[in-house]
Amino acid sequence: MSPIIVPPRWKIPEREATPESVYLRRREFLKALGLGGAAAGLFLAGCGPGDGSGAEKLPPSPIDPTGRTPARRNPRYTLDRPLTEEVVAARYNNFYEFSTQKEKVATLAKGFRMRPWTLEVTGLVSKPARFDVDDLVRKMPIEERLYRHRCVEAWAMAVPWTGFPLSALLKRVEPRAEARFVRFVSFDKPRTEGMKETASWIPWPYHEGLTIEEATCDLTLLVTGIYGHPLPPQHGGPIRLVTPWKYGYKSAKSIVRIELAATRPPTLWNQVAPDEYDFFANVNPAKPHPRWSQATERMIGTGEQRPTRLYNGYAEFVAGLYGKG
Repeated sequence: MSPIIVPPRWKIPEREATPESVYLRRREFLKALGLGGAAAGLFLAGCGPGDGSGAEKLPPSPIDPTGRTPARRNPRYTLDRPLTEEVVAARYNNFYEFSTQKEKVATLAKGFRMRPWTLEVTGLVSKPARFDVDDLVRKMPIEERLYRHRCVEAWAMAVPWTGFPLSALLKRVEPRAEARFVRFVSFDKPRTEGMKETASWIPWPYHEGLTIEEATCDLTLLVTGIYGHPLPPQHGGPIRLVTPWKYGYKSAKSIVRIELAATRPPTLWNQVAPDEYDFFANVNPAKPHPRWSQATERMIGTGEQRPTRLYNGYAEFVAGLYGKG
């Protein structure tokens, strides 16, 4: 999920000053900062925490009924940094459908039922369809890609995702000429405890959107695996979106419906905090968040500070989508 903090507009320092033991305890952290409100101190879906020790065991990987993981790696997508440790990425997740405390998500999501799972594609398409996700994966051009992943709160990680280009799915349903936007909707039923606890201020289900040009960009993946395994629930299994040049809140998890539309759809965090989280959310070191700088990022697991790259380093793929911007 995307973060939202109730004013006053304090500014997060470039250097993390709060001890991690306090930082991981949400209420104490908010109290220490003098913040209040149910919506305070939120973290992003799909983004990691601060440093993780990596001492805990990995949760068991889901069984792969499709036989498509591990997949062959596409050499076109390379990294300028080491991969994040799998245990770090697996144990620290921001997925408010399960918990507002990232260190609890993996445990609380463990029993989440991911099969059978269907994905509906509807709206302005010539061939609307409802797919069984496992059957869809068997028919798609599955591959592994190494991607950088950037959180709007300046966390970052490097991840081996397994999946297929969204464009391959859209080709099957044949978007109509008037389709200009693509909307993504996450699961809503059965509602989890996390969703019940936050229902007073989060407009569930989670919903996000892209332009049709962004959706058909080769970088845009529907992800079904990670680290050579099927995608576990805490990462948004069985199927999620990944747009590596954007902040993580654009990457909807556990998707059940994709809709093509002529007009720009509302998106969850832009609805909750329009002054802080815009529709495009492209990574840009020169455009600070209203309450902190985006000039640097901190790698989870190691704490390494790195300069933020425009479009998260993917300008060669996406800069043309935005003109000179």
